[in-house]
Amino acid sequence: MSLLTGSNLAKSYGAQDVFAGVNVTVPHNARIALVGPNGAGKTTLLRILCGLEEPSAGEVSRARGLTLGYLPQEAHLDGALTLYRAMLEVFADLRAQEEALRQMEMEMADPARFEALAEKYSLLSERFEQAGGYTYEARIRQVLGGLGFDVGDVHRPLSRLSGGQKTRALLARLLLEAPALLVLDEPTNHLDIRAVEWLEETLANWPGAVLLVSHDRYFLDRLVNTVWALENGRLEVYSGNYSAYVRQRAERRARQQAEYEAQQAYIARTEAYIRRYKAGQRAREARGREKRLKWLAPVEKPREQPRLRLDLRPDLRSGDKVLETHGLVVGYPEDGPLFTCPDLLLWRGECAALIGPNGAGKTTFLRTILQRTPPLAGEARLGVSVKVGYFAQAHEGLHPDWTPLQEILAAQEMLVSQARHYLARFLFSGDDVFKPIAALSGGERGRLALALLALQGANFLLLDEPTDHLDIPSQEVLQEALAAFEGTILLVSHDRYLIDALATQVWVLEGGELRVYPGGYTEVVQAREGDGRRTTDGGRRKTEDRQQAQTTALHPPSSVLRQMRERAAELETIIAELESRLAQVGHELEQAGLAQQLDRVRALGAEYTQLEAELQARLDEWVDLASRVEV
Repeated sequence: MSLLTGSNLAKSYGAQDVFAGVNVTVPHNARIALVGPNGAGKTTLLRILCGLEEPSAGEVSRARGLTLGYLPQEAHLDGALTLYRAMLEVFADLRAQEEALRQMEMEMADPARFEALAEKYSLLSERFEQAGGYTYEARIRQVLGGLGFDVGDVHRPLSRLSGGQKTRALLARLLLEAPALLVLDEPTNHLDIRAVEWLEETLANWPGAVLLVSHDRYFLDRLVNTVWALENGRLEVYSGNYSAYVRQRAERRARQQAEYEAQQAYIARTEAYIRRYKAGQRAREARGREKRLKWLAPVEKPREQPRLRLDLRPDLRSGDKVLETHGLVVGYPEDGPLFTCPDLLLWRGECAALIGPNGAGKTTFLRTILQRTPPLAGEARLGVSVKVGYFAQAHEGLHPDWTPLQEILAAQEMLVSQARHYLARFLFSGDDVFKPIAALSGGERGRLALALLALQGANFLLLDEPTDHLDIPSQEVLQEALAAFEGTILLVSHDRYLIDALATQVWVLEGGELRVYPGGYTEVVQAREGDGRRTTDGGRRKTEDRQQAQTTALHPPSSVLRQMRERAAELETIIAELESRLAQVGHELEQAGLAQQLDRVRALGAEYTQLEAELQARLDEWVDLASRVEV
């Protein structure tokens, strides 16, 4: 018998239908992921299955005596109990047994009662041991440590924990309670990579069933064997992990599209036949075909969920050396150093992923590169023609009282209609563009920050947790856009799937030091677990390509030198032409200003600005080439 079954479930709020016709089963030892875009109703479905919300139609059946633990996205734990004491409450029965055993030990100290109590004591002691009575405190420390709590946290009252800590505390309590079915809504939120890895291993060995919602694709790949996809009000079931689901989804949609197109072609041919022969000699056959057409079961056209449309294009090409550090120590004068790092060199076209525990200094490192936080020692220097685009984790550049429309219009001059059309590419439609940013969800703020980033035309992206709060479809679009980006990326992320897909090297913060690993996240894991080999074939290929690029940049072969000299000569001609045109536009601008031709002044001013930027880019490129040819 299954642990839980949902039959023909539907949910609506007034005239809005969230989903309908949902049929699901949770068997023993299941590992199920529920995926879908934000707003599809995933959390609503979980709450219905847990009995916390009633469906509009259908019913939920649960096995008799089923113990179920539910983790919401945001937990509300308050009270004077410390974190550790709250965990002890899980083991109230064991602690009562422990107290009974202590009382019995005191009574057995009387020789006259020892023999009468010895057998009973032995039996109770054995039961206590089998129930984990001698290990429950060690289990509490293990779970709290695994989820990222340190020694100072365990003695804090629950009321003084942050929102993220309260959610982790509830997760810890659920893991200690060990229900037969764990239902988890975004359990990896608020966890760093080490804590996620610990949770992965714990859930992989979980003796019960697990049903979870998560946007962490790597986590889903490693843990689940079934995927429920909720989209457009319907739920489909796929076998396998997340990657298997992606392949099967593409195959199903391609098959459904082919079937739809074939049926549409058949309908068109049949209707043409009916029109031609309905009144002629073949009228009977035409009427027969018309009747069959009416009874034809239609094949539904695949419905695509609206997707984010993101295009990241740099305005100009940077030099080959994008970022260099020398003797860099990152931190704050009042708090001391957070970490030291070796001398780093990031080349154009590379993607470096920076990972490490929460509070290790990853965001501070980005702020040091941006010259917003001075280094304690050493320097971080940007290369020639580097234009930085920064995506802040907390979206600190957004104005809470503004609307998305105001943000876009302030970032770039355009018509209101153009701004609204641009925002529609990032899934802001209708009155969404007029909402105060303070009222937007985390995912909406993330999409708005990406929209602003795309307007900057940067060639060096500093991205601080860009996939936080984004649903999986938006993460997939972001990954595609970053993979196609013709610039350089420094990525701070807990998203191991994204790191594996993009990174040419990984910078790992551990114990106050930064270590460089070539390849992606998989290569980091292999380097930690293996015999010193830091890369697989894929990782070695990434590394060899990078090393070859560095060698070529420092010591170009003669054929490359010839091409570089030819390009430098070509640039000299282009620069001369640009300087000539710039002087001409400057003269025309002066004359138009004297004649008070305002429209002409605006057009010439825009052209002058564009020519200046292009001239500077060509000069920077020429300087870079000239220095390398001389080497």
